[in-house]
Amino acid sequence: MIIIINDKDNVAIALTDLPAGKEIKAGNDVIIVQESIPYGHKVALKDISKGEEIIKYGEVIGAAVENIKKGSHVHTHNMAGLRGRGDEKH
Repeated sequence: MIIIINDKDNVAIALTDLPAGKEIKAGNDVIIVQESIPYGHKVALKDISKGEEIIKYGEVIGAAVENIKKGSHVHTHNMAGLRGRGDEKH
């Protein structure tokens, strides 16, 4: 089960642990989970290209650092936050 807050979102939030291979419904679309996604983490609603913005709750929260397949786990391993992280100098 997932939640999508805004029509602009290209990620959804897992409301339960999502095992790899699970089919989840996102509006009129069916997404196959590509890898296990823990509760509270993000799942890609579409293919996201390297450098493309990650949109959650209708707001840009980061950018993809690699190509991300629809149904994949979106987290710190494949996205960089665009808001102050505190560990990088700008």
